[in-house]
Amino acid sequence: MASGVEFLSTVEAARVLGVTVQHVRRLADSGDLSRIARGLIDRDSLDRYLAERHGGRTRVWAEHTAWGAIAMLSSMHADWLGPPQASRVRAWLREVTDPADLIAQTRVRARVHVFLGHPAALNRLSHDVLSTDARALGLVGARPHSVDGYVAGDRLDDITSFFGLAADPRGNVILRATRFDLKAVHDITLHDDVLAALDAATSTDLRARGVGERALTAALDRYRR
Repeated sequence: MASGVEFLSTVEAARVLGVTVQHVRRLADSGDLSRIARGLIDRDSLDRYLAERHGGRTRVWAEHTAWGAIAMLSSMHADWLGPPQASRVRAWLREVTDPADLIAQTRVRARVHVFLGHPAALNRLSHDVLSTDARALGLVGARPHSVDGYVAGDRLDDITSFFGLAADPRGNVILRATRFDLKAVHDITLHDDVLAALDAATSTDLRARGVGERALTAALDRYRR
């Protein structure tokens, strides 16, 4: 993917991912990749997809398990996990050293949607989402005049309609739709920088991605002590 190229054909995307063209089309139909025209895939959405998976094809945790792992790394209790499941997650977190494994395992915590929103709507919209604090990672002003946060999956359509958001892979609004309990997500966003690091580590911005990966490495090191 050469610099300055903003899209790939489905054939090129399939080659990058190591899958069939039919599989790329299914990813586009499901929203995992953004289709900007017939037979063309947005490069940013492909970069984000790769960042979330880091090439991994192993089975990932269910949504509530992913949030449990994030809570544990944030020194919180994951009360929604049963004792056997919590024990398995703790053991996994003590063994893992590569942040790429954590990024891949927790990717189903939310489905990422990117929109273009009118600047006048951003302030109001920011109060309707649960946002992590990128400043905790030293990413002050990384994306000015933008909104990035978590919303309930069943409210996504209402929010996009109310604020007049239009799907745009290079837009200024990132909504991370989750089916998990938003109160628990809210508590996690206030407690630590782990969730902010996960969000940054899947950014299409290389600097933010590097900062996020380093923060996750530090969090995993702390957990093993």
